[in-house]
Amino acid sequence: MRTVAARPRWGAAAAESSGIAISGQHADCRFRLCFDSLHDASCVFTFPCDAAGRVDLDSLSDEARLDYLYARMVIGRVFRAPVVRER
Repeated sequence: MRTVAARPRWGAAAAESSGIAISGQHADCRFRLCFDSLHDASCVFTFPCDAAGRVDLDSLSDEARLDYLYARMVIGRVFRAPVVRER
């Protein structure tokens, strides 16, 4: 797996993207909220979060915030429900 900087894409292009997108900054980087792709096992979006899975949107860059909101919007269509993982 590799880190990708590309923005998520809609439709078939989203299923073809691969890699891990790690976005944003968080004071406690022990945990990350992970959105796994329904279509490509190597495509994961991760965001720093607390143990309860709360992402500090103010700490994310504009691009990371848009990626996070996109991932939440397409749960069940492009991504599975997010899970909290320890780093």
